[in-house]
Amino acid sequence: MSGTRLPPPMAADLFGDIVEGPRVGWREHLPGLSVVIAATLAAGFLSDRYGAPLTLMALLIGLALNFLSADRRLHPGLGFAARDLLRWGIVLVGARVTFAQIAQLGVPALVGIVVLVAGTIMFAVLIARRFGYDRWFGMLAGGAVAICGASAALAIATTLGSRRVSQAQLTIVLIGISAVSAVAMVLYPLLAHAIGLSSARAGFLLGASIHDVAQALGAGYSYSDAAGRVATIVKLTRVALLAPALAAMTLFLPASERRGTRGGIPWFVLGFFAVAGVNSTGLIPSPAIAWAEALATALLAAAVAATAIRSPMAQLLRTGARPLLLIVAVSALLLLLAAGASILLA
Repeated sequence: MSGTRLPPPMAADLFGDIVEGPRVGWREHLPGLSVVIAATLAAGFLSDRYGAPLTLMALLIGLALNFLSADRRLHPGLGFAARDLLRWGIVLVGARVTFAQIAQLGVPALVGIVVLVAGTIMFAVLIARRFGYDRWFGMLAGGAVAICGASAALAIATTLGSRRVSQAQLTIVLIGISAVSAVAMVLYPLLAHAIGLSSARAGFLLGASIHDVAQALGAGYSYSDAAGRVATIVKLTRVALLAPALAAMTLFLPASERRGTRGGIPWFVLGFFAVAGVNSTGLIPSPAIAWAEALATALLAAAVAATAIRSPMAQLLRTGARPLLLIVAVSALLLLLAAGASILLA
């Protein structure tokens, strides 16, 4: 295999940073998509059976199937899953958010959440160089911690493009964010109990500091029903900030590379806002919203699995502990900021 040159990864190619090969038909997509579907279904089974996060299971199964990336017949389908399915998954994430939920927090709390997210991302960008990375990796890791974990990491990598965020960097962030979020789900409620927070303040703390949506909500409801409701609103407000955060990040890209956008905003960001707006009207039946949320979860899990299968393992093994330490440092800052905000605002 040493003399075989594999094509560059396509998972983060929103702006055409990578020259794609000749267009292929749906038949050429089937082998790779079949592998992705099988991996996603297996991840779903393990998630339901053992209560583990679906994203984490999809990531681990994808890494276990990484040897399949040597088969060129799988490349079109894997690229489609890691690129197009991801974008549509981001659009459907808007079904988790309504503008009314955000308004319930009140202006001070909303401003506090915006400051938490922006401050966390800026901190990650500032310290990234101390860990040997550039600002793009800082945006990737900081956004994943500040907003919604793996979903944000995938969306940010797609927005910045593969010239700035490599496949190896994206995968190591997915691994790190899944591990840290799982630990946070267990430890943060214990911390809230130890410092004697009320349900409202604990809910704000958990919703504002835990990375993954499901784990933030799980931690909130493990504290109390009231804390769970507050954590849900706070966490979904952070999810809603994914779209403006992506739009802000595009401002750092050269103007010549802002293709596929409207006024500098990627189309899937506009789609995210559109779905959230429709969901806010209250006219959509609950079963339809639940279906959209489930489909978004499945699409994002498929994108994670495809990204892991395509990941260059040799590069991953060379990264060491530095990116994980960066994620831990940024997560610690977010926890401290969220704890302070919960006392002042909730």
